Amino acid sequence: MIKQIDGIMYLNMLRAGAQRLNANRTAVNDLNVFPIPDGDTGDNMFMTVNAGATKAQESEMIAQTAGSAAREMLLGARGNSGVILSRIFSGLAKGMDDAEVLDVNGFITALRQGVTEAYGAVSTPVEGTILTVYREGVEKVADLQPKSFEELFDILLPELMESLDRTPDQLDVLKEAGVVDSGGAGFVYIAQGMQEALAGGRFEALTVSGSAQPAQVNLDAFTEDSVLEFGYCTEFLLRLQKSKIDIDSFDLDGFIAWLNSVGDSVVCFKEGTIVKVHVHTKRPGDILNHCQQYGEFLTTKMENMTLQHNGSHGMQELKLKKRKPLKPFGIVTVAAGDGIRSLFTSLGVDVVVDGGQSMNPSAEDLVKAFEETDAEIIYVFPNNSNIILTAEQAAELYDNADVRIIRTKTIGEGYSAISMFDTTVGDADAVTAYLNDIISGVVTGMVSRASRDVSGGAVEVVKDDYIGFVGDDIYVDEKTAEDAMIGLCDKLSAGNYDILLILAGCDPDSDNAQKMVDELSAKYKRSEVIMVNGGQPIYDYILILE
Repeated sequence: MIKQIDGIMYLNMLRAGAQRLNANRTAVNDLNVFPIPDGDTGDNMFMTVNAGATKAQESEMIAQTAGSAAREMLLGARGNSGVILSRIFSGLAKGMDDAEVLDVNGFITALRQGVTEAYGAVSTPVEGTILTVYREGVEKVADLQPKSFEELFDILLPELMESLDRTPDQLDVLKEAGVVDSGGAGFVYIAQGMQEALAGGRFEALTVSGSAQPAQVNLDAFTEDSVLEFGYCTEFLLRLQKSKIDIDSFDLDGFIAWLNSVGDSVVCFKEGTIVKVHVHTKRPGDILNHCQQYGEFLTTKMENMTLQHNGSHGMQELKLKKRKPLKPFGIVTVAAGDGIRSLFTSLGVDVVVDGGQSMNPSAEDLVKAFEETDAEIIYVFPNNSNIILTAEQAAELYDNADVRIIRTKTIGEGYSAISMFDTTVGDADAVTAYLNDIISGVVTGMVSRASRDVSGGAVEVVKDDYIGFVGDDIYVDEKTAEDAMIGLCDKLSAGNYDILLILAGCDPDSDNAQKMVDELSAKYKRSEVIMVNGGQPIYDYILILE
C-alpha cells in the first residue's frame, strides 16, 4: 500500500493522466452539446495537462514538481475547460505548501484547495460541469478518509463517474443533447490515468504529433568576425528563497522595472514562489547574477538572437530595430481564416491571434500577442465564449499594459466593435463601456453542416443537412448551405438591418454563393448585402447584421 508520494511519483501520475486522456480525447470532443463538429474539450484539456506533464521540472520534492507543473498548465491552458483544469492543479500545488513528500491526508487537503481555486476562477460557477464532478469526488474522499492512495482513488473514481452521470440532471442543455459534461468526462480520464500510475509502471512524457527534432544550429551564422547585434533571448524560472529574502515583501513591480532598465521585450510574472522571466539583453550574465540575490534558478535558457536571425534569413542584411515607445492603445483579436484575419488587419488590429471554434489559443499565445502589441492599453476581442476565460487569465499574467477584455462571443460582435472603435469617447473605462454597448446590438448567425440528427426541438435537424442558427437557437434546416442562409435571413428579419455582411467559409461554391447574394439583394432592396471570403473553418457562412 502506498502511504505517501514524492514529486517523481506525482509527475508520473500526471503523465499517466495525460496519456489516458489522449487515448480518449476524441470521445470527449464528441460530447459536444451542439450538432456541429466543434467539440474541442478533449483537445483543450489534453493540451493543458500535457503542458504540465511534459514541461514540468522533475524533482523529488513534490511541492516543487507540482508548482512547476501548475505553472506550465497555466501557460498552456486552452478553452474554459483547460483554464478550469489548470486552476484545479494550481490549487493542488498550493495545497502542498513546501512539502517534500505528501501523505494521504495532505493530498486530500491539496485536493480541497483545488476545489477552491477552480471555483474562484469562474465568475459565475455553473453546476453540472467539471466543477461539480471534481468537487463531489473530493467531498466523498474527504468524508471517508482513506488510509492509502490506492484506497483514495478507489473511492474517488466511482464518485467522479457517478457525478458525471448526474450532470444531465443539472444542466438542461446536456439532457437535451443526450450527453454528459465533456469537461467532467475529461477529468475522469485524467484521474483514471493517475490511478494506473499508482499501480506501477513508468510513464514517459508524451510527444505529440511526432514532435520535431531540436533545430540544428548553423555555426557559420555567427563567426569570429560577427558582431552581437541582437543580444540574447534569456529565459529562466527563479525560485525565491527564504534564506535570501523575505518572500512576502518581494517587490515584483520593482523587479520588472529593473529588468526593463537593463533589457527589453520583458515578460515577467510570479506564481507562488516562482518568478518566470523572459528578457532580451546583451549581458545575460549581469541579469543572472543580479537575480540570484533573490533565489536559485530552476531552469535557464539563453539563445543568441543574432545567430537566430542569420539562421532564419540567410545572407539578408541585419538591421537592429530600436524599441518603439509604447503607443497609447492597441487591439488584439482572435480569428480563424485568412480572409477574416485580413479583414481585421484592415480595420487596424495590431495582432490577430490564430484561433476560434475547435482551436482555442492558450494564455501564453495571448501574452505573446500583448507583448508584440507594445501599447499602454490593450483592448482584446476573444470572439468566442470558450476563449474569454483564457483571455482574462492572460490579462492577469501580463503586467506591462492595462489589458481590457471586451467579452465578444462571436466574430460578428468582434467585427462590429472593432469597425466602430473610437478612443475619443473618453478614458479607458468609457471606451470599454462604449464597445460593450456596440456588441449588445449585434446579431451573428451561422450556417454549418449538422453532425447528427436532433429531434424534439423547434426545428427537426437531419444529419448532413445545413442548419442556420444564432447562439444555441436553431432556426432552419436545409439541404444546401445557401438555402440555410436565405432561410436564416428570413427568420431574423434581415431586411430591417442596413447591412448584411456574409463571411464565406473555406470551401464555398462561388456560383451558388453569388446566386445567394443576388437573391438576398433582390429580396432586401433597402439593405446592402456584402459577401467577403472569410476562409473560416466549420462555418460555411457567417452572417453579421448591424
